Amino acid sequence: MKITKVLIADDIEKECVDLLQANGIEVTMQTKQSNDDLKVSLPAHDAVIVRSATKITKELIEAGAGGRLRLIGRAGTGVDNIDVVAATANKVLVMNTPQANSRSAAELTCILILSLTRHVPQADASMKAGKWARKDFMGEEVFGRTLAVLGLGRIGSEVAARLQAFGMRVIGYDPMITKEVQAAAKNIELLSLDEIWPQADFITVHVPLIPATENLINAETLAKCKKGVKIINVARGGIVNEQDLVDALNSGQAGGAAFDVFIEEPPKYRGLVEHPKAICTPHLGASTIDAQLRVATEIAENIVQLNNGNVLGVPSKQVIAFSHGNRAYQRIIVQLIKTKYSLFWNNIEPFECNFLPKRR
Repeated sequence: MKITKVLIADDIEKECVDLLQANGIEVTMQTKQSNDDLKVSLPAHDAVIVRSATKITKELIEAGAGGRLRLIGRAGTGVDNIDVVAATANKVLVMNTPQANSRSAAELTCILILSLTRHVPQADASMKAGKWARKDFMGEEVFGRTLAVLGLGRIGSEVAARLQAFGMRVIGYDPMITKEVQAAAKNIELLSLDEIWPQADFITVHVPLIPATENLINAETLAKCKKGVKIINVARGGIVNEQDLVDALNSGQAGGAAFDVFIEEPPKYRGLVEHPKAICTPHLGASTIDAQLRVATEIAENIVQLNNGNVLGVPSKQVIAFSHGNRAYQRIIVQLIKTKYSLFWNNIEPFECNFLPKRR
């Protein structure tokens, strides 16, 4: 696969264009295109780079794959705006930049937790309204409190490290990490979800939005939590059931919420956004100068490396699907990965497999 012509469909830092062009790759900058326009432009390019604004659907992938399109580059972490299944079926590679915005997202998570405990946005709004209402904003320290981190990848681990420095006890859950490895590396106590719910003063989610994690925090799980638990989501909308959380805030079962992501963006449901116990921001996790520069340069570097024979930033299931060896085992490997992840998130999807006799 040789990438010689790239379409950039969303606004991105100039460094991305410069790096691609410096390596002999032709770049077309066409942002805010309609789907009809994309159906025309995608087949004329080997690759397309998107942020989160452009949705690359099955229909668009099939149109692009009918021409030159062989790569979709996501300048960011989540690929939920790309139909990865359709891309794989059409032999179109999907790349992302999972490390580029980790620090920014982790810092925002910590900011929201600290703002939640000290009522910073509400106190600021009160001051701007001409009030001096110190007694209205009695806060609490995070020192000695228990923070549960669900998902201990790059962002979750960085959040844990930063808040351990504040004296928080950190417990966590991640089905992909062994207790021995995580305990040694991060000093985090790994527990089951059923063990986490009644212990956590704060719960922050850092998992992908997949069927197994959708509505992971809901009325049933909130009822198992410590009274007054605070819920933080800087991952993906839909992991926490927003209506159930609002009900818990109203009853006092939940003591606060801090959200940067929502089921719909911008959110049409205003119950959480307008709740006095909630702090909400408009999906700012990666909105720093530093992160924007990193995602721009990293996606360009990944494309350049692909031309040099090195495949970087590709979701694991696509690596398996595009590998040339052991094709007879690819489907079973993908299904086993999916089942392992679903098993630990209590959402098992059945699948069928056939074992073939060894060829002689």
